[in-house]
Amino acid sequence: MFRLAPRAFARSFSSTPYRHDFHFDTHHFVQRLEREGLNRAQAEGIMSAMAEVIDESIRNMTSNMVTKAEYEKRHYTQQVDFAQIKSELQLMEKNDLAMIKAENDRLVADIEKLKQRLREEITRTQAGVRLDLNLEKGRMREESSHQELKIKEVDTRIEQEIAGLRTAIQASKATTLQYLVGFVTGCSALLMAYMRFRV
Repeated sequence: MFRLAPRAFARSFSSTPYRHDFHFDTHHFVQRLEREGLNRAQAEGIMSAMAEVIDESIRNMTSNMVTKAEYEKRHYTQQVDFAQIKSELQLMEKNDLAMIKAENDRLVADIEKLKQRLREEITRTQAGVRLDLNLEKGRMREESSHQELKIKEVDTRIEQEIAGLRTAIQASKATTLQYLVGFVTGCSALLMAYMRFRV
């Protein structure tokens, strides 16, 4: 059983009702303290101190609590903030989409320019190849014409040589025939002279 010093309860208690609304059974609490060995003044002092502490704690708790009006105000503010954030996000999304579209259009334009450059380069390359082929064909035709001309010249020389040989052979045949005719004629004359001489 504990005892409290008398000066701790110097507060005087009147018979008028306590100005605060108590949140527990004060009479039962005082009786319990008296059963523990405290006198009436000590029990009422402890009860009053406990009541003030509890009352102050409840006031602090209720002061920290939000009223319905404040809650609605905060809720409205949050909705406004959310709507503003949503609007900003939508605006950012639109800006991002616009930037992406602009970048995509730029890339498409660059690709088209690159395609055009490639087509022009391919056209120039094909033209160069065709020119080279045509030049090579022309050179080959000239070379072929030159070779054909040489072949014709050789054929002409061969024909001329053959004609000369034929002429020489014909002349040789005529000369040989003349010699043979003269030889046969001479032999015939000698034979006839010999036959006459024997007769």
